[in-house]
Amino acid sequence: MIRVVRGETLRIKESDFVLGARTMDASPTWIMLRHVLPNATSAIIVQATVIMPVAVIGEALLSFLGLGIQPPTPSLGIMLSDAQQYIFRAPSAAIFTGIAIAAICLAFNLFGDALRDAFDPTNTTRK
Repeated sequence: MIRVVRGETLRIKESDFVLGARTMDASPTWIMLRHVLPNATSAIIVQATVIMPVAVIGEALLSFLGLGIQPPTPSLGIMLSDAQQYIFRAPSAAIFTGIAIAAICLAFNLFGDALRDAFDPTNTTRK
């Protein structure tokens, strides 16, 4: 994520509007807060919402394998591990847990897309 933020910052720093602000003797703090940060937020949001589903799946995987959160604490991985014992008698427990994991990941991605569209200063189709 740091590489993405740095790359976006370097790209925006070389833009014409930042160069114009520099020629008008704007302070570096002003340029950062008014020009660079608003244009870099969409990349930061996209990167954060890409990382969140990976974290959810990673936590579920580690808990499923017994390396993550331990049984008294609820976890989707523990639920999936418990449902594995009853897969032939009650497959719905494993299916619904898998659907819940997929729905959480999809929700993070859709939320990230909506935030990116809302905060992107180059977006002209705002409602």
